[in-house]
Formats: sequence, C-alpha cells, structure tokens
Amino acid sequence: MRALAVLLAVVAIWVAPVKAQELDARAILEKTIEAAGGEDWANVRTLVLSGHAVFYPQGTHQPQVKADRYAMWRVFDPNREEAHGPDGLVRIDSFIGDKVMFQVSYDGQDSWNQNGKVDPKEAERMWASNFGFGIIRHALKPGFKISRLPDDKVDGHPVYMVRIEDPKGGKTLFGMDKKTFHIRKAGFDTARGWHERIYDDFKVLDNPRWVQAGHLRLYYDGVISNEVWWTETKVNVPIDKALFTLGEPKKN
Repeated sequence: MRALAVLLAVVAIWVAPVKAQELDARAILEKTIEAAGGEDWANVRTLVLSGHAVFYPQGTHQPQVKADRYAMWRVFDPNREEAHGPDGLVRIDSFIGDKVMFQVSYDGQDSWNQNGKVDPKEAERMWASNFGFGIIRHALKPGFKISRLPDDKVDGHPVYMVRIEDPKGGKTLFGMDKKTFHIRKAGFDTARGWHERIYDDFKVLDNPRWVQAGHLRLYYDGVISNEVWWTETKVNVPIDKALFTLGEPKKN
C-alpha cells in the first residue's frame, strides 16, 4: 500500500504540470480577448490615445528625442485580413512643444505625412514595419491559422506564446501573460528587421470594458527604437474622417 501511495504521489506531480499546459492556441486567444475587454475590445470602432514618447534615432545612445505630445487616432476595419498594413484609418502625431516632429496618416486610400502625400511604395514599407498588433482581434475568424509556441518570459512575466498567420500569409507572434492574459509582447518581421513591441503598465477602463497598456517599448533587431507612454484613452468616440487626410503642416 505504501508503494502504491508513493506511485500515486509521483503521478500527481507529473500530471499537474501537464494539465496546466493543456490550453491550445485557440483557448489562449479566447481568454486573451475576454481579458482585454471581450466583444467590446474585439469589435472596437474607434480609438484615440494620447501621451508622450521618447525616440532613440538610428538606434544610438544619444541624443534622445523627447516628444511631449504624442497621439494616435484609429478607425478600425471590422473585416481586416492583413496584419502588416494600415488598418482602416490611422493618424499619428508627434510634437516637440509646438514644433512638428512628424505626422503620418492613412485615409483609407492614400498615405500622408506632414509634407503631403506619401509615395505608395514608401507608404507600404512604412506601415508594414509598424502595424501588426490589431490582427489578434480577428484571429479566431475563418481563414486565420493559429498555433501555440514554446512558453517564454517577458520582463520576468511567464507568457504563453502564440503565432497568428493571417489569410494573406502575414505572421505575427504574441505573448500573453499566464496570470492575467494581458498581451505583453508582439513580434513580426519587417524590412527594418525583426520588430518587437513590449507592453506594460496595464490600465482597465469601464464602459466599454477595455484594457490599455500604458507603456510601450518598440525594438528593431533587438535595439530599442522608441518608447510611448499613453496617459489618455478614448474608445468608440466620433472621429471626423477629414482628420486622416494631411495637407499642410498643422497642429491639433
């Protein structure tokens, strides 16, 4: 009897970790979407984020460039199928005091910066090097492929790693916190090199329920490119479509 008890104890020790690992990629994504805000998060219509940022030009130690006003406006495409391209409508402004550091936008047809319309090939490269996070909202739809990868850690936090392949073949890696299912990492290949985004300082909003990372670090080939601190979040507010067509430099 003692031998049997010992055997059962050993089996329990080995079985418990296996059960903890039974979540497949779909289950992880389902829990991630629910933790982020559920259907309200997955079907978001608009998003406005504002705060400040620090840039590390060309990946060098100095000088740092501090943008004391940094903002993003988004109108989302509910039928998105491509991870690494402009999604719906987007505009990003970066200001140093009253001086424009840069402005970029996509109005659904053309891309713009503070100097006017951007060449389509240049714009495609720019958006492909920066966009990829939002595809996770669509990953459970038909046509997407999802797979679970080896677990990892992000800033010391254990994470589930999942790969999402969109219907056009674009691949994006995501790391979800094992305790909270908050998205702590996104990564994908770009013309600038391997791009990673690390998320932290999560804040929970109500009506709609929404989890927003307050701190974002961006890397290319392992070198930090810039950091963003979001201090204000607005979800599903009206946004004038004209905002996304930039002409002459202007402030908002």
